[in-house]
Amino acid sequence: MFTGIISAIGDVRQRDGGRFTLASSYDPASIALGASIACDGVCLTVTSVAPDTHGAASGSVFTVDVSNETLSKTTLGSWAPGRRVNLERALAARDELGGHIVTGHVDGLASIVDIRPDGTSRRFTFEVPEHLARYIAPKGSVALDGTSLTVNEVMGDRFGTNLIPHTLTATTWERKKPGDQINLEVDLIARYVARLLEFRP
Repeated sequence: MFTGIISAIGDVRQRDGGRFTLASSYDPASIALGASIACDGVCLTVTSVAPDTHGAASGSVFTVDVSNETLSKTTLGSWAPGRRVNLERALAARDELGGHIVTGHVDGLASIVDIRPDGTSRRFTFEVPEHLARYIAPKGSVALDGTSLTVNEVMGDRFGTNLIPHTLTATTWERKKPGDQINLEVDLIARYVARLLEFRP
């Protein structure tokens, strides 16, 4: 379980099919084998970890194995060395729930349609597949590349969000551009409410 509050930016160091090696600022001693780390919003299992001898003194490199299903349904299929990735450690029982409940199970891809300045912030407009648009509501929550964001407005299969300066600089969002594909996880509660309504007499 995650909150959508990004705690580090990682770099893809190597890729071998579905096996990825990522570098991060996380202390390697704090990462257990089998730990869950959300990478651009995708919950992945750490299969090995070691100190990063080519980066920060306290940093780490870790590997994750990704299934063909995940590669085909997320942006991970296009990942290559050099890509920057939003990272979040799994939520501990004592941690503050600062964003919203995020599972790390990506529902599909959103496309950035437009980016425009709004004071010191930036307003992003996204387009989503029709079957996912029904789960997105104004002032509701979405996780985009693992980042918990509030929906400003919804227009059919498009919706908008506002990213403040801190979010832009503490994540990979500052480098995003129109046309980019983004991992989308809809709000867990919205998904289950919609499912329950399907069986309403």
